[in-house]
Amino acid sequence: MALKKLKMPFGNRESDSSHEAIPPFMGTPGAPVDRGHPFYFGFLAASGAVISITVLKAFASASQVFVLIIISLFLAAGLNPAVEFFRRRGLRRPWAVATVVFIVLVAVGIFAAVIIPPAVTQVNNLVKNAPKILQDLKSNTYIGNLNKHYGIIDSLQTKLNASLHDGKYVISAFGGVIGVGKAVLSGAIAALTVLILTLYFLASFPTVTSVAYRFVPASRRDRVSKISDAIILRIGGFVGGQATVAFIASMFGLILALSLGLPYPSAIAVLIFICGAIPLIGHILGIVLVTLIALSKSPADAIITLLVYVVYIQIENYLIMPRIMRKSLSIPGVVTIIAALVGVSLLGIVGGILAVPIAAAVLLIIDEVVFPKADNS
Repeated sequence: MALKKLKMPFGNRESDSSHEAIPPFMGTPGAPVDRGHPFYFGFLAASGAVISITVLKAFASASQVFVLIIISLFLAAGLNPAVEFFRRRGLRRPWAVATVVFIVLVAVGIFAAVIIPPAVTQVNNLVKNAPKILQDLKSNTYIGNLNKHYGIIDSLQTKLNASLHDGKYVISAFGGVIGVGKAVLSGAIAALTVLILTLYFLASFPTVTSVAYRFVPASRRDRVSKISDAIILRIGGFVGGQATVAFIASMFGLILALSLGLPYPSAIAVLIFICGAIPLIGHILGIVLVTLIALSKSPADAIITLLVYVVYIQIENYLIMPRIMRKSLSIPGVVTIIAALVGVSLLGIVGGILAVPIAAAVLLIIDEVVFPKADNS
């Protein structure tokens, strides 16, 4: 009677025809972890909270770096259409990038040499003469009556006199002489970083986008690449168009100041350029500041400045902006205002500039992805 072979838990290596090593028996597996157990849920929740807090702190500590990267990406996207223009004329991409960068540096250099020195001098004079300007405003009958009831000018004058005490306004604003040096040094480093990153992104734009698209599954890569290219095109058009609009606004401010004989014309031009870079809401700040400067000269000049500035804003909104932004952005005005307000509250002037193209990109994604799914559901 043949005996049946018993199956040993360790395995019979000699009788095993495959001669493969079988791992030793380590015991019977236990029951799986109960995912509904309170301890399991608490452990996962605590781990997720710790990881989230750590990541948020890391992002907060490196927030300035991310802002510089985002600014560089936007500048690269804004200059990329110019690079593509030269590429279509037969230049290779490195030479096209070098040509665009050279043109930009020459333009910035001319602007800095012509505008910045008188603007800095006039801004300093404006700060020094601010108490006198406020005193002249108090002498105006209408402004004086408002000041008697609400004390607006008195409050501004008190704060300004306290800030300008002993001529230490700029020093105290930056925390002392060392603070001024740190501010200048950090600004120079930030500008150099943005310049280097912009050059890198601009030179390797196709490579960066192609590598980024490879992370997307092949079945969706074509659609994602087309939507992303459309977003980049819109952002590039916005950056270049908004810079053009701001430059036109600054030239308007310079001509207006010279025509009316307003003080600090170069400072007014720079101020309007900065305000014009922020879509829609930027000119609200610009019109208030420029009107106050004109009011220090005479009420008639202030009224003329206010009226002319309002007319120019309407011309910019209905004639200049639609012609320049026709192919780049098409978003409702209320979305533009909300995006600009949120951007300014989060990141200041930079946030106000970046918020509108981001809103346009979000609207494009909603139109191409969210709405079709909702319509087909």
